[in-house]
Amino acid sequence: MKNENPLNQYYAGKFEKQLQPYPGLQSKMNPVPDTGENTYQGANKLVGKKAFVTGGDSGIGRAAVIAYAREGADVAINYHPDEEVDAQEVKEIVEKAGRKCILLPGDLREENFAKEVVKKAFNELGGLDILVLNAGMQQYELDIQKLSATQLRDTFEVNVFSVVFAIQEALNYLGAGASIILTSSIQGVKPSAHLVDYAMTKSCLISITKSLAEQLGEKGIRINAIAPGPIWTALQISGGQPQESIPEFGQDQPLQRAGQPAELASVYVLLASNEASYITGQVYGITGGAPIN
Repeated sequence: MKNENPLNQYYAGKFEKQLQPYPGLQSKMNPVPDTGENTYQGANKLVGKKAFVTGGDSGIGRAAVIAYAREGADVAINYHPDEEVDAQEVKEIVEKAGRKCILLPGDLREENFAKEVVKKAFNELGGLDILVLNAGMQQYELDIQKLSATQLRDTFEVNVFSVVFAIQEALNYLGAGASIILTSSIQGVKPSAHLVDYAMTKSCLISITKSLAEQLGEKGIRINAIAPGPIWTALQISGGQPQESIPEFGQDQPLQRAGQPAELASVYVLLASNEASYITGQVYGITGGAPIN
């Protein structure tokens, strides 16, 4: 296999300005994010495992779901009901790989749902080995005085509270050898001025990861976080970034481009697999070169 130049291995041009209402549909983006549909090849690293992924319809979560299925896992995914079109695409891809795909739409801002959906995933999959808490809300605001209580509450409810509720419920089902993976962000350590509330929540996820590594270690349950940099997903074009920032999104990174969700999939697989048996409490930066510490 020949080497690929990372500067142009994936889309490296400018993006068109494009605005969708939150949470956005990947299928309507231009270019459509690469989530590994045509490239990810499995190696039987997750055969027999059962995974639940929030935000699994598009972007980073979708890339993880596709990779998990091709590695031999059955998958349940949660997503906002407005994202049904994208979710149905994922289901088709997973089933084509010969694995089960359970669709569990709903709003993670509701405590009861955030817990009940984990229980449903366990019941319908017939077990639970991998918990990927990836769903996120990101809405930019340039002025702290204009940051509304509603946006602050919604961002924390989706990005932090639902994570805690889901873990609380999942611990009723996860056994030794299970893996919990949180999607944090470079914003958790290098916050941008226009993402004050989002960055706070991503810092929280880093703290949760380190705290729970201590707490869950004796149970044989590992927990790690992945901290992406600028990745081309529906999050960015549905209020996550100002429209004037879209054309050159990610081009200020050392690798001079935005990342694609497919470029994160192998790390989600590693952390979910038995190969990561001695990895817990860690934060993996996938940022195109920007340091996370």
